[in-house]
Amino acid sequence: MGAVSFNSFAQEADTTSINRQTLEPVEIRALRATSDAPFAKTELRKEEIERQNLGQDIPYLLQYTPSAVVTSDAGTGIGYTGLRIRGTDNTRINVTLNGIPVNDAESQGTFFVNFPDLSSSTTSLQVQRGVGTSTNGAGAFGATMSISNLDQMKEAGVEINNSFGSFNTFKNTVKLGTGLLNNGLQFDLRLSRISSDGYRERSSSLLKALQFIAGYKISEDTRLRFMVMTGTERTGQAWNAVHEAQLEGNDTALLTHYYHNQGALYFTPADSVNLFHSDPRRNNYFLYENQTDNYQQDYYQLFFDHKFSNHLSGHIAGFLTRGRGYYEEYKPQEKLSTYGLPPFISPSGADTLGRTDLIRQLWLDNYFYGSVFSLLYQKGRTDLSLGGGVTKYDGKHYGDVKWAEYGVPNDYRWYDLNADKTDVNVYAKGAQRLGENAIVFGDLQYRYVNHTIHGFRKNPDLSPSVSYNFFNPKVGVTYLITDKAMEKQKVYASLAVANREPNRDDFEASPVNLPKPERLYDIEAGYEMRNLKWMAAANLYYMSYKDQLILTGRINDVGAYTRTNVPESYRAGVELQGAVQPARWFAINLNATFSSNKIRNFTEYIDNWDEGNQDSVIHGTTDIAFSPNVIAGGSLLFKPFAGRASLKAFEIEILGKYVGQQYLDNTSSEDRTIDPYFLTDVRLRYSIAVKPFKSVTAMIGLNNVLNREYENNGYAYTYSYGGRTYTDNYYYPQAGFNWIAAINFAW
Repeated sequence: MGAVSFNSFAQEADTTSINRQTLEPVEIRALRATSDAPFAKTELRKEEIERQNLGQDIPYLLQYTPSAVVTSDAGTGIGYTGLRIRGTDNTRINVTLNGIPVNDAESQGTFFVNFPDLSSSTTSLQVQRGVGTSTNGAGAFGATMSISNLDQMKEAGVEINNSFGSFNTFKNTVKLGTGLLNNGLQFDLRLSRISSDGYRERSSSLLKALQFIAGYKISEDTRLRFMVMTGTERTGQAWNAVHEAQLEGNDTALLTHYYHNQGALYFTPADSVNLFHSDPRRNNYFLYENQTDNYQQDYYQLFFDHKFSNHLSGHIAGFLTRGRGYYEEYKPQEKLSTYGLPPFISPSGADTLGRTDLIRQLWLDNYFYGSVFSLLYQKGRTDLSLGGGVTKYDGKHYGDVKWAEYGVPNDYRWYDLNADKTDVNVYAKGAQRLGENAIVFGDLQYRYVNHTIHGFRKNPDLSPSVSYNFFNPKVGVTYLITDKAMEKQKVYASLAVANREPNRDDFEASPVNLPKPERLYDIEAGYEMRNLKWMAAANLYYMSYKDQLILTGRINDVGAYTRTNVPESYRAGVELQGAVQPARWFAINLNATFSSNKIRNFTEYIDNWDEGNQDSVIHGTTDIAFSPNVIAGGSLLFKPFAGRASLKAFEIEILGKYVGQQYLDNTSSEDRTIDPYFLTDVRLRYSIAVKPFKSVTAMIGLNNVLNREYENNGYAYTYSYGGRTYTDNYYYPQAGFNWIAAINFAW
């Protein structure tokens, strides 16, 4: 559970596995786990999303939910953000938007920066931890996230939402809706703009979005909907973290690092000023003023729903996701040979130069399109669904040199490479109630993937083409006990199998040394008890990986650092949740995860700069990177004036989050860690009806109120030089105390 609403206990206690789902659109019902499914899940509803929505990205809506850890390059939750669930990163979290796959086809990651202000139109969000139920798109290898943002205003209305706060952060959102017109048509529009300087230097964000929904109620049983959503982002590049020596004020170690890694050619007087005369926690090494990431992504989705009878309904959707953009960067003293160019000979002929300063743009230009479908049958004690989808990705990767000091033609394109990927899946799910208490679940999915890559930037002649056939079965059982006092108990267990193809970068290897696909066996078992005033739950999980792809430091036979298959690894833990509402004006919500995350027989590879090769170090069983053994969160929600009509909507929420020690790599080295941290946030919210408005809502978010210095992400690089071994740790410092306030009008 996330933040608890005062109505959530009653809402949950009244639900059943089938009846509750009839309130949701077909495309959502087909993919989401029902309330009685044997899987661990968290659902945020519209009220809970609105309470937290002050402009930060979707991952920050989930930071207080079980097993979740969020990251932010800029340090504020705006711009490039990330989410890990049970230690698995966003490349292993399946994300759908209205049932449509969202994950990038090649990296398999989800970049929430391409969805500016998506929270303002999201009406429900479900996260299933573990493998979960079958879905469309990338294989779920740690969690699935289902986002619904197709709901339209029931009546004609306008909403204006404005936020402002620390680091020159501003959010402006306008929403308009016609309500259902007499001719069956309905239209809704959202316009959004978010800007922020970011906490770190040169980490600003300028995000803009438009969403338009047209609905047509053809009859009581048939509905057509069309949604177009476009988002543009321009962010300063903050993905280079801060060196540990700089955070510690160790100038000698910092100079040693930059001399070893960059040398005199790269280290300029301007670099020295940037490193030693700026706030180390806010430092961003990039000095070029247009060191930015620029991207636009457009989503076109068309949905057709039809109810054939009281028991049978169907859904089909077509979609196109269009993405294009680049990041621009200044690169000092680049080798001309890297760009396929000969050395530069000066006009006098006296000098032959093999390096030059330049500015380049690395582009992505892609189309992702296809169709998904689902057919749902519900009658009596039986709930069945059949669904699937066909998707195609066509992508271009190319790079242009926009300026060079010498030796490079104007607007020179040094690589232009294509890739395509086909993904076909079909699934069948069933839930059957046996007697009054038991429900058995079955879920079978077949998935076919073909991925063809026509070269890489650093290896343009390497063209792997692979195909996979995956079978992903899932079974489970739930046992329910409900008494007349509205107390509900649930015991459940499930076994799920997931398979997943490697990412694009994993294929940058020789044709005879391609990576293997990964497989996951996920066992879940849990107990839950709830009534109108309190709930308690425990979920046990054991996730056993075969051939998981991880970073070992090894360079493959074409000279690239890529992930390597490790035969055995696992994640095991218990997720605990509790909530209680002892009075109408007070609610408590707590969650904690205790886990062990291990790789068996791990071998690390270290660059040996003296000999030009790599040394191997056998570590045995180690911890998986970025997988804290303890994660905890919770909130205290107060309505201090619940008995007074004019002030009963005033809320104070105090939120806390603890994240235990994390390792920066897979060696379990205590010298390569992220320290544990505990955060406290406060939310104030008040809503009132004041003519001519339906409502006026004011919110204030006070983040990191204890002003903790902490980092939530980073990376490490280890090498040997001069007969010694060095490790460079890098961290992403996060903002200290900061605030954001909002005023929202609806009429």
